[in-house]
Amino acid sequence: MEYLQRFGLTHDVFPQNVQGNTFFETPGYARLKRRFDLLGRQPGVGVLVGDVGVGKTSAIRNLCASLPRPDYHVIYLCDTAISPVELYRQLALELGVRPSHRRGQVWHDLKAAMTDMVDDKGVQPLLILDEAQHLSDRFLTDLSGFLNFAMDSRNLLVLWMVGQPQLLGRLRMRHHAALASRVSARLSIEPLTGREEFLAFLQHGLTAAGAASKIVSDSTAELLYRVSRGVPREAARLLREAFILAHEQDRSMVDDTILETVLDDEGL
Repeated sequence: MEYLQRFGLTHDVFPQNVQGNTFFETPGYARLKRRFDLLGRQPGVGVLVGDVGVGKTSAIRNLCASLPRPDYHVIYLCDTAISPVELYRQLALELGVRPSHRRGQVWHDLKAAMTDMVDDKGVQPLLILDEAQHLSDRFLTDLSGFLNFAMDSRNLLVLWMVGQPQLLGRLRMRHHAALASRVSARLSIEPLTGREEFLAFLQHGLTAAGAASKIVSDSTAELLYRVSRGVPREAARLLREAFILAHEQDRSMVDDTILETVLDDEGL
């Protein structure tokens, strides 16, 4: 893309597929990593919540990418606003199991497949249910029983439910007590709350993208922090638009005028 070439960038400062060297590790991420690693060794249920755009999925994706293969089999499902049977059938397809239309049969087949995966192949299944705030009450009630292996004497599946903060509120309801009792990790990801943390986040992104000179003014970085409220996705969107506008205007730097024009165009 031409605007990237103008500023000497190899990719967007905050790419959607952020991973590895492009990922900015916050203290909150460090806490998540510790619990993620622990659950990887001692299978159980984790819940990760945060507002839209704070980087929940990016954090989980980055952690999954670091897992040794073929020791782990990662399954990612995000179409969670469907019936429980359809969700189990999606999981079956991801595990290479022919999905039955009957709940009892698909349960049996899934459990047999995961037991074989762990005991005979030495592979740990790890399931990510993204947008988990949309999971039905029926599925959440059902899930506790699904996680019961060998008369509840074993935990074979690592499960992370990732969603917006209301997910925790739902798990506190009495009728989900059985599932809540299985949750061994509850974490939240917050926006970049401090000015210094945000500026470090921005500098990390610029450096990882190949910026060899100053292409965002100091005052513009401060303005970006305020208007994005420290939400990475919003900061990424606004900065990308600012780079595109600066390129269109033949500028060599994103300054306050450029960013303010973007904000005015969007009514912010």
